[in-house]
Amino acid sequence: MRQRMVRESGGRPQECNGGGSGRTRLGGQDRFADQEEFSRRTLAALDFPVYGVTAGPARCGEALAAFETCGGDLRWVEVQCGDWSSVAGPYVTVRTYRPGAEQGEPLPELEDVVEDERDRVYEQLGVDEGDGPGRVRALREWITVDGEPCAVEVHEDRPVAPVGTEPARPVWAGRLRVGGLTVTVCGRGVDPGGVELGVIADFERYLVGRTDLLRDLAARRARSVPVEERELPAVIGLEAHRELIAQSIAETAAIEAQVRAGRTPRLPRGLRGEACAVRWEAAVRQQMRLATETREEAAAAVTSMVNHLNRLSQQTHWLIGTPAGEAAVEEVVRYTVFASAVASLPAQRAWEQLWRERPGGGGAGVWEEHRLAEQLWLSAWEQWRAARG
Repeated sequence: MRQRMVRESGGRPQECNGGGSGRTRLGGQDRFADQEEFSRRTLAALDFPVYGVTAGPARCGEALAAFETCGGDLRWVEVQCGDWSSVAGPYVTVRTYRPGAEQGEPLPELEDVVEDERDRVYEQLGVDEGDGPGRVRALREWITVDGEPCAVEVHEDRPVAPVGTEPARPVWAGRLRVGGLTVTVCGRGVDPGGVELGVIADFERYLVGRTDLLRDLAARRARSVPVEERELPAVIGLEAHRELIAQSIAETAAIEAQVRAGRTPRLPRGLRGEACAVRWEAAVRQQMRLATETREEAAAAVTSMVNHLNRLSQQTHWLIGTPAGEAAVEEVVRYTVFASAVASLPAQRAWEQLWRERPGGGGAGVWEEHRLAEQLWLSAWEQWRAARG
């Protein structure tokens, strides 16, 4: 069984100042004590050395970033240090894999390590540095490990930032062998040659840093107003539904394109985040108003609508970029909101049954019924398209 403690998004520990941990108790009760103790017990079972930054411009703000266990054993441990709150850095992460970890499953490509770092900046700081790869360089650098220079191949990426945003900052990632261990290092705002690594003898400050990270994240979330409680710009007619569908289909197409290109599926940053949540909320509110539905009913209707057109875009070649596709989207929207007697009514009803009776498990017979229902739904759409001429 695999278990992972992932990085938290949306917040990081206090800015690097070389001072104390600044630990406080919220409401007289430390809500993160259990999590810290769990991490402490997990790291106490370490049976391989873990590396961290021992010198350089990022040597402050240490925190446990993440770890993963498999079958009760730690597979890797990652620590971070530096100024998490600055796009310019300096900021470094170091992930140490247990010996033989790469035999269980492939290690992430260095390109994906860089994209993970750009995801962190987008989620925590709201800065979109563009989707990679951009201007990529393969470099041979030296990182000091236990006082000795160690050669490392480095992947550096300088994506082209979207128009109107600040210039993208170079981010690099490298992987090196230290004894029988594999260590991955990722940095921004500091050159690989400026990073010195050493074995972590005491994890206490990293555990405290992790707790401060979680506390800071919780405080930031508490200060933000949920999308459901905000006043949103007024929408006209069915435009909110159309915008949500366009976003959803673009998401599906982007993921499929990455899979075809042999890349790790990763939703482009421009298609996620708060703007997407706002589109969803706007569509649900308009559904409530136009269809006279409760929030629960409206959310269910919008969910079905989005899944309907997502599935249709995956199963057909004509939904995107054709007049028939535009007409299909319009009819799905109108049926969702007004239950209109659209020309594609048989397909709409076939989808309702397919969505309502989607299997959550069951044997081969259940899935065979689902497959036949899907064929009937697709056939209804093809008959609609043929009738259009």
